[in-house]
Amino acid sequence: MRSIPAGSYVPLYSDRGSPPVQVAAFRLDRVPVTNADFQSFLGMHPQWRRDRIKRLFADEGYLAAWTDALTPHGDPAQPVVSVSWFAARAYCEAQGKRLPLEDEWELAASASHDRPYARDRAAWSATILTWYSQRTTTPAAVGQSPPNYYGVHDLHGLVWEWVEDFNATLYGADNRQGGDGNLLRFCGAGALNAADALDYANFMRSAFRTSLQGSYTTKQLGFRCASDESDP
Repeated sequence: MRSIPAGSYVPLYSDRGSPPVQVAAFRLDRVPVTNADFQSFLGMHPQWRRDRIKRLFADEGYLAAWTDALTPHGDPAQPVVSVSWFAARAYCEAQGKRLPLEDEWELAASASHDRPYARDRAAWSATILTWYSQRTTTPAAVGQSPPNYYGVHDLHGLVWEWVEDFNATLYGADNRQGGDGNLLRFCGAGALNAADALDYANFMRSAFRTSLQGSYTTKQLGFRCASDESDP
């Protein structure tokens, strides 16, 4: 794990004039959880195998590409994907850890290789968007990309990642349904209340997270664990 010092973070959606969110110091896994990591977890916690898990906790895509219930398909060093939020939480708890909060993940992901905050750098933002635009069916092994300022790898460009409060930023249907004009929930209005309307990569992450439910799995969705800085 890598220590991320306390810092401030401006969420994509926040009330105008609101102060930045203060994020306490925490620790974050250096790389996403791998196939090999999750295979070991399943050996000790067989209730999370794909042939035993309750459908309430994972949809039919859960570990669907694995050769069998205990054998990953592909490189053991690739990030595990097609894992539900429930299974990801269970894995982290088994390690004495937890899933990162959205604010924690975004704070760590704001760092470039040489700066703790790089979202105001056009070149860095363009690099992130280039990564997001590349379509891949099989993720590379973890840890192949250069680490960021905090020594954390693969926050961008490898797989999407679960966070604990993935549905904290929810936007309902058209605001005309309830007649509340202050919610700005009409088509295209999301950018009006955004902290940075040009941070398209952040819009993509927010849209993806709010489309999820805890049992959902996708071939490009993995996770990593976090812990409080004060935890042993």
